[in-house]
Amino acid sequence: MTNSTKLPKHLGGFHYIVQGWHLVTRPGIKRFVLLPLLANILLIGGAFWWLYQKMDGWIQWALDKIPDWMQWLSYLLWPLAVISVLLIFTYFFSTLANFIASPFNGLLAEKLESQLTGIPAPDTGILDLLQDTPRILKREIVKILYYLPRALALLLLYFIPGIGQTVAPVLWFIFSAWMLAIQYCDYPFDNHKVSFSGMRNTLRQDKIDNLQFGAAVSILTMIPIINLFIMPVAVCGATAMWVDRYRAQHALRNR
Repeated sequence: MTNSTKLPKHLGGFHYIVQGWHLVTRPGIKRFVLLPLLANILLIGGAFWWLYQKMDGWIQWALDKIPDWMQWLSYLLWPLAVISVLLIFTYFFSTLANFIASPFNGLLAEKLESQLTGIPAPDTGILDLLQDTPRILKREIVKILYYLPRALALLLLYFIPGIGQTVAPVLWFIFSAWMLAIQYCDYPFDNHKVSFSGMRNTLRQDKIDNLQFGAAVSILTMIPIINLFIMPVAVCGATAMWVDRYRAQHALRNR
């Protein structure tokens, strides 16, 4: 019997984001939230201030790509153009923020898992964290290398008239949701030395639920003020998902 607050599996990935908001304020966890939170506020806050100055020009560029025969749909396609810019932009800067904060996100996931399971976490000091940082950053690079070719292929769709303003935004949203699920779920998986490919295969078992989780993170990342706090919340939600769904499964495999 663990100390984890179990969520029925059928409730889906959205509920782990809700749980993340509760877990992030738990006593004994809040101090591990501080550094990821600070990194997110500085990067995402500054990036959004810059974005809102550039948004109009980028939206107009996207709308100028609409072929003449689709101009009558421009008032419907404008929201898709806005969402596309926000999705691409927020994912890029959230990836950068996660890269910088990854050692602290891993530590947050480790300490929270210890609370949820009642199993003491390793006594990790600053020196231990510094020694483990190269391995953690290497894992972040693996994620980026997985992401880049797929992202570039999707970005090319934006240059195809019609498709770039209709189909591409939908595909980008789904892809961003999957990548954000990978990004945040990877912290507890990596703490247990589960390979990147093994982690992806495990997440595919509940792909719809993990897409729900990633979609919720993606939407919240686009909302000002809330997006400043989403990184530690997503780490906590993903850690709860690991404990509830995947921890026992990988423990059995490693026996």
